[in-house]
Amino acid sequence: MPTKMPEPRRRATKLSLDERVVAEAKAVGLDVSRIVDEAISDAVRAEKNRRWKEENREALESMNEWVRENGLPLEKYRLF
Repeated sequence: MPTKMPEPRRRATKLSLDERVVAEAKAVGLDVSRIVDEAISDAVRAEKNRRWKEENREALESMNEWVRENGLPLEKYRLF
């Protein structure tokens, strides 16, 4: 039986949000805290991805150049 992941610890944080937007979100039943949490998680993930690509840009370009010159390493085994 799979184990259930523990709920992440929550921290109260002061944010400045447009009160009209918050009121509209609540009026339509949206969970503002969940939405903000997901948006921050998405932004962190995107920034980490951007930084990884920048940090590894040289290696990626080098590998791409090698593939352009030599083809895919296991291409002869492809079934399509």
